[in-house]
Amino acid sequence: MTETLTESFELGPIRPPSEAFSLLIRVTRNCPWNRCKFCPIYKGDKFQLRTVEEVKQDIRTARVIHDRIGELARKSGDKSLREVAAIVCSSPPNDAYRNVALWLYAGGKHVFLQDANTLIMKTPDLVEVIKYLKETFPGIDRITSYSRSKTAARKTLDELVELREAGLSRLHIGLESGYDPVLEFMDKGVTAADHIVGGRNVVASGISLCEYVMLGVGGSKMWREHALETARVLNEINPDFIRFRTLTIQSRMPLHNDVVSGAFARATDEEIIEEEKLFIENLDCHSYIVSDHMINLLQEVEGKLPEDKENMLAVIGRFQALPPDERANFKLGRRLGIYNRLDDLDDAYRHEEVGRVMGRIGEDGALDEVLFNLMERYI
Repeated sequence: MTETLTESFELGPIRPPSEAFSLLIRVTRNCPWNRCKFCPIYKGDKFQLRTVEEVKQDIRTARVIHDRIGELARKSGDKSLREVAAIVCSSPPNDAYRNVALWLYAGGKHVFLQDANTLIMKTPDLVEVIKYLKETFPGIDRITSYSRSKTAARKTLDELVELREAGLSRLHIGLESGYDPVLEFMDKGVTAADHIVGGRNVVASGISLCEYVMLGVGGSKMWREHALETARVLNEINPDFIRFRTLTIQSRMPLHNDVVSGAFARATDEEIIEEEKLFIENLDCHSYIVSDHMINLLQEVEGKLPEDKENMLAVIGRFQALPPDERANFKLGRRLGIYNRLDDLDDAYRHEEVGRVMGRIGEDGALDEVLFNLMERYI
């Protein structure tokens, strides 16, 4: 495996954690709204629609890379495609090769269309891209993308059905909050009513819908209304998935200026857990709750509604019932990456390791600031 591999195609900056092993095809560049205060990703970059031919060329290049890796596997003799893909992924000639190799390593079945709002593309153009993708890679069984609620609301039901029939399997929408004052403060460019119309439109089309809820986005002042109204909106939508993301603030976010000025008071982990509890208590839908991001304090709060609601609330109750020093130990251990679940508190070695770090922090009031700083690593 000494051949020079130079083919490449364009990749966007992000994708959902659930698409970590997906082939990434960039259909649009950046975000057409790009004003949300909590998002640092596309600031300073202009939104662009790529042409259908540009996207098709990238799909063809991805196929060439796919075939090159397959050829390497055949020439290796005793190595499987998966083994060769792992080798290429460990030392790729470029990011495109890494993406395709990782995709093949995972089975080569899923594709994610980038960037922030692919649904804004004209429906006939997006249908053409999806069909060409499936023609080029007949083994694909899932195609997903990001969308904004307002864009989904503007599409007709017939358009969304056409996209589903072409092969669009799932849309990921950043709902963040269902409380209008929070949405307005964060400059989300959408209302709770827009969320409901867009979400219900997607559900009615048969496209799987994943709505993202941002824990902590109401801060310490609007957390209760944020929890209640977000639950209300999601009850109206009844999406397939509700995924948690916890607000993290970095200096490159517009929201950072509001923290510095005092216009926004960050919620602590303890306040966010109380918010999460209130939110789940008020959900009356049939969604799967998923907590698949390292930034969330209690990743084990997952399950199907309504049958797993009590189990999820029991996890939260277990955390809240811990003595203050144990809650502090767990919060720090999670943010350091030492703990993954509450059960890890029972590991004496890890508990002692976190305890040593805790001893160096000093005053109790310093812990929250340390935790905020540690959370910045996960964006």
